[in-house]
Amino acid sequence: MNYWLIKTEPNAYSWDDLLHDKTTYWDGVRNYQARNNLKMMKNGDLCLFYHSVNEKSVVGVARVIKEHYLDPTTDDDRWVVVDIVPEFSLKKPVTLAQVREDDNLSEMVLVRNTRLSVQPVAKNEFDVIVSMGQEKD
Repeated sequence: MNYWLIKTEPNAYSWDDLLHDKTTYWDGVRNYQARNNLKMMKNGDLCLFYHSVNEKSVVGVARVIKEHYLDPTTDDDRWVVVDIVPEFSLKKPVTLAQVREDDNLSEMVLVRNTRLSVQPVAKNEFDVIVSMGQEKD
């Protein structure tokens, strides 16, 4: 199993939207590195669901249920999507500031390349973030 972080602007598509829809295809990726990451996703992989822009925080975990196929929102065959479903919500968001402060996450792609919309996450990084999101205040 692999682990990923997928970013979205919550006003465009939020965690609550995914919870409501129960499934979606992850579209709109127009960066080659992010596209290549989508192509590496496998059924069952887990994704940290990250709200970008103002929130800048991980809010939930989604699971890949269909591997890459052509993006139905464009006629350009360079772009792909994967299908995801919500796995679980975090009890509290894990902010970018918290990620940056944690020494266990210092090598995370999110810390080094905050703009990449689909990025790999190491298992230990995934586990740390999920743990942080399950802690009570």
